[in-house]
Amino acid sequence: MKTDKNTIIGFVLLAILFIAYFWYNNKMAKHTMLLEQQKKDSIARVEAAKITPEMKEKAIQDSIKADSTKKVLTEGNFTGAANGNQKIDTIETDLLKIAFTNKGGRIKSVTLKKYNSYDSTLVILGTPTDKLGYNINTGNNAVSFTDDLFFQLTSSEKNADGSQNIIYSLADSSGRTIQHQYTILPNSYLINWQIKLHNATSLINQGLLNINWLQTTIRHEKSALYERNQMSNVCFYEGNDFDYIMTKTEHKFEKPTDWISIVQQFFNTTLIAVDKFNSGDVKWEKSKVDTSNILATADAVFQIKLKEANEITVPFKMYYGPNDYNVLKKLDVPEMDRIVNLGRDLYSFVRPINKYVIIPVFNFFASFVGNYGWVILLLTLFIRLITAPLTYSSYLSSAKMKVLRPELDALKKKIGDKDKQAFAMEQMKLFREAGVNPLGGCIPALLQIPIFFALYSLFNSNIALRGQEFLWSKDLSSYDDVISWSTHIWLIGDHISIFNLTAVFTSFFISIYNMGNTPTAQDNPAFKYMPYIFPFVLFFVFNGMPSALTWYYTVSNVVTLIIQLIIQKYIIDHDKILAKIEAKRKAPKKQNKWQERYAQMVEAQKKIQEMKNKTKK
Repeated sequence: MKTDKNTIIGFVLLAILFIAYFWYNNKMAKHTMLLEQQKKDSIARVEAAKITPEMKEKAIQDSIKADSTKKVLTEGNFTGAANGNQKIDTIETDLLKIAFTNKGGRIKSVTLKKYNSYDSTLVILGTPTDKLGYNINTGNNAVSFTDDLFFQLTSSEKNADGSQNIIYSLADSSGRTIQHQYTILPNSYLINWQIKLHNATSLINQGLLNINWLQTTIRHEKSALYERNQMSNVCFYEGNDFDYIMTKTEHKFEKPTDWISIVQQFFNTTLIAVDKFNSGDVKWEKSKVDTSNILATADAVFQIKLKEANEITVPFKMYYGPNDYNVLKKLDVPEMDRIVNLGRDLYSFVRPINKYVIIPVFNFFASFVGNYGWVILLLTLFIRLITAPLTYSSYLSSAKMKVLRPELDALKKKIGDKDKQAFAMEQMKLFREAGVNPLGGCIPALLQIPIFFALYSLFNSNIALRGQEFLWSKDLSSYDDVISWSTHIWLIGDHISIFNLTAVFTSFFISIYNMGNTPTAQDNPAFKYMPYIFPFVLFFVFNGMPSALTWYYTVSNVVTLIIQLIIQKYIIDHDKILAKIEAKRKAPKKQNKWQERYAQMVEAQKKIQEMKNKTKK
């Protein structure tokens, strides 16, 4: 294909102006925000200067007094439970380091020993603002939230099977007791939690346990923006069916619910009710501050109907760990493996492709190849191999069209530009004689759609790729940022991915090559700029995507180019094709019914056009 030099220069200049414009606008917007913030800070300092030290001291004392009075009223018969000092007790396994707090008698945070965060520190799930508790009657018509009460550590021991127990207790003056018993299993991300109530009927109103779980997720990946907007969600198993919310801000649980999970890109925290939650709701809010390390906050409230008994045990399980498909699949928890997004909603059709084809093949190659970059290369070659029977005939047909170019040029010269219908009919006749399918080039593009979405889902959620280096990429689960800068440019971000450039350039070469194989493409204004537009759009779409995906796309494009060149140079016999066309021309012509009707329709339209031309004269 002959490329227009001025057109290419024009597109390059437009791209530069486009980037420069949004960079300048972004810079000016930040400067304006900075000036506004400085103005607010100045006003705040003036207002603060008006407050005397005596006023500050009085406000502090009033606050302490009010808080103390409130605590005494809410603690009821649980004397002293509302006041105390927070103490942290730590239990460790090979996988976890669990910090328990006596305030609420709950898990405060969990450190995952096998995984590092973006800043090379160990991944910690849990923040100081998290809460997990339930309301109890404390006496004197007072109700208190267990997360506000200080429990006593009554037991911490290691068992013969390697598991560890830790128990927190709370007792009042009338003999009512609450126990939170945790069992930590070796080599497991699951933690068993049991709530044991003595004199339960007087502790819980109407036999309904109201549990409140407030959980905040923080950044653990390279891009907080990508992890927040593209990967953070709330998953749950309600009414024997898996579901999730990502863009919605709330969900009401109207059917029995087994579990709810607060999910990040590669980690999740899950609360599992062994006897199911009866009802509840969750509110979900993503952070609106792009520069914040906070991803989102979930505030869930659940109800469990308790049996009528004096002694009640309510069993739960909690999962603090990776979104590892193989780990989650082995848990005795229904469909928790679906937390790993292998295809959902509109793209749910790719989940079986991932589950039964791509993941087993990927794991097979990974079992004997140490570097995941080469695993992806082998996976790409495997995919191209199994799709070869469908794509080969398409590439062959496309290569034949290049052979027919002189024939079509001669045909066009003979008929001219005015009678397009006659030219189209003769062109189809020529294609038929050469055994060419003009729509054959669509097959590779159609095959790429399900494969691309399957791999997009897999590479975004496959924790095995996290932190894996390949060539210039430090992490195949994220973009490579060898070329980077400090400011954020709209559509591009703060970097240019080299793997993105290789994917874009190879796509550009394929577009140019295919345009050369399409004889009439250059005559159609709609096709003239296609080789430039598609790669141009692809650059912005791919720049923030995982290196694994752009590396796959690069390899796949290179394979496509090699196959097409081999077919063109070594498989296609130009003389044989032309001889076949000539032989078919000399053979007696036989038309099927469809061809006869099409010829009649073209002839009728031709006569109508001739009559119109005579009328105009």
